[in-house]
Amino acid sequence: MYSNTHKILRCWLGAALLVAMGAAAHAQAYPTKPVRIIVPYPAGGTTDIIARITAMQLSERLKQPFVVENRAGASGAIGSVAVAQAAPDGYTLVMATASSHGINSALQKNLSYDAVKDFAPITVVASTPNIIVVHPSVPAKTLGELLSLAKAQPGKINFGSTSPGGSPHMSAELLKMMAGVDMTHVPYKGATPMLTDLMGGQIGVGFDNLPSTIGFVRSGKLRALAVTTAQRWPGTKDIPTVAESGVPGYEVSGWFGLLAPAGTPKDILSLLQQAVAQAVKTPEVTKQLQDLGAEPVANMPDVFARQISADVDKWRNVVKTTGVKLD
Repeated sequence: MYSNTHKILRCWLGAALLVAMGAAAHAQAYPTKPVRIIVPYPAGGTTDIIARITAMQLSERLKQPFVVENRAGASGAIGSVAVAQAAPDGYTLVMATASSHGINSALQKNLSYDAVKDFAPITVVASTPNIIVVHPSVPAKTLGELLSLAKAQPGKINFGSTSPGGSPHMSAELLKMMAGVDMTHVPYKGATPMLTDLMGGQIGVGFDNLPSTIGFVRSGKLRALAVTTAQRWPGTKDIPTVAESGVPGYEVSGWFGLLAPAGTPKDILSLLQQAVAQAVKTPEVTKQLQDLGAEPVANMPDVFARQISADVDKWRNVVKTTGVKLD
């Protein structure tokens, strides 16, 4: 009996060792070919910028090309579903956002992916506020003055956002609700066309992620009124928050993070998380992100998973309260 038990134990240990060795070999082998990072938004916006910084760093550290592919549409849903349906082998990733994996779950009734169940979180690369900006011809010098104008002219002030249902758009809808004002939404397909019209004077007010807009603020082409985070943002300490501008309790923050299809091996997720964490800790990448107005994060996959779930719950409550619908 002892002999049989001993044999079974040896077989079990041998099998476990083979599995462990196989997993280690899998991690060492990955990646052996180019990896796609799908950006579910147009080129030139904040998500695209951060994805390209990330792709360059991963290419250098993991010795294979990480290639950014823009698949815009449906407020990030088109690119996201492509990743949800991809093989869970680590060769197709998505640079997700609070919009694609938080707001969409609340706003799109027929969303063809589950933000929580269909993806394996890797890490949040960076976080950033949204920013409220105006064309220099707009007489409002502060957010309080803009809100006063909006109250005096209900529905007559137009504001642009980078996509219907996106984080900037929902930032505006939350502001309208909390401040009791009525402004008219003009949706765009990406940051570039919205900013072009804003700087051209076709619209007076814009809501955007800070990184794709801050350069135009610094050059004087746009005037910043407020950031949407609870605290003033590092690097833009001169720009007040919405909360301190007369709307107490207001807060919206954005994140940009890598996800893989659900079922991707944990050793691959861990390898990618470690590579991102090493990259964002370098002075070069930290400065790149901070110059954009973003702060590096590189949290662990389980922390990121909880963040996605919390965002889904938050925005479902906002949509229920405001009654906002896609334009």
